[in-house]
Amino acid sequence: MIEGALVITGPTASGKSSLALELASRLGGEIVSADSAQVYRGMDIGTAKPDAETQSVVKHHLIDIRHPEEPYSAADFRSDALRVVAEIQSRDVLPIITGGTMLYLKALKEGLSALPPADQSVRDEILKEAEALGWPHLLEELQRVDPEAASRINPTDPQRLQRALEVFRISGKSLSSYHAQTGEPCPFPLLEIAIMPPDRGPLHKAIEERFMQMLDQGFVEEVRKLKSNPRVHEGLPAVKAVGYRQIWSYLEGKVDEQNMIETGLAATRQLAKRQYTWLRGWQDLHTMEGADLGEALKIVGNSTILG
Repeated sequence: MIEGALVITGPTASGKSSLALELASRLGGEIVSADSAQVYRGMDIGTAKPDAETQSVVKHHLIDIRHPEEPYSAADFRSDALRVVAEIQSRDVLPIITGGTMLYLKALKEGLSALPPADQSVRDEILKEAEALGWPHLLEELQRVDPEAASRINPTDPQRLQRALEVFRISGKSLSSYHAQTGEPCPFPLLEIAIMPPDRGPLHKAIEERFMQMLDQGFVEEVRKLKSNPRVHEGLPAVKAVGYRQIWSYLEGKVDEQNMIETGLAATRQLAKRQYTWLRGWQDLHTMEGADLGEALKIVGNSTILG
């Protein structure tokens, strides 16, 4: 009886999805997506979502489970992942959790601390300050009260910035201190493998090639269709996904095509950098320089925690 789960992660464009697919085919496993954008229906090209043929060969879970106007959180992921993994294990099949949303993986592994609930009056106050002083001014405030969170939040992501400040103003405690608190740990053992290329140059080249390929495949039209939905707006987490928010700005006429491409690539490289930062602090992590199936199978073969 399989009691544990395999985790394959790494920075964007490192080859983790392909490796997870190879492992699932070799080991008879099923894939559980840990990607905060693949949960949304209609967001296929820009999320590198596995196509229908791939999903017919290897079963995937937690893909296409939300409409873009329905936000999905780390707490939602943890609850869904625990349920899905238990169901897969009950059939004596290996769950392979793969993705690059590090907060999801951390939530699964360590649990989530109880954050203070949203306070609309505090949120409105922060928005008024942002309109008057600009988000960079508020980022400076966050750097003073929660430098760790400030280092992880993109200056162009006002939603996360607003939430981090809201938590501090409500509780007097930083968001990072809440995240540092241990919640309910994962109820089953995890064998965690991360692809971490030591040379960022090839990774950045892979990021550029993939982004340009996505544009050739119709990424702009995908965002245009998303934008045509009256219930979808730029404040939603789905639209804030890397690549989507840059194309959204392009479709609104705020930037030209070349600027959209440059900022999209820069945002993706920044995402990869943040993923490296998360993984460098990960405990009990097996690292690989590339998506090597043989090396991964050796790690799995030498482990006893999968049951």
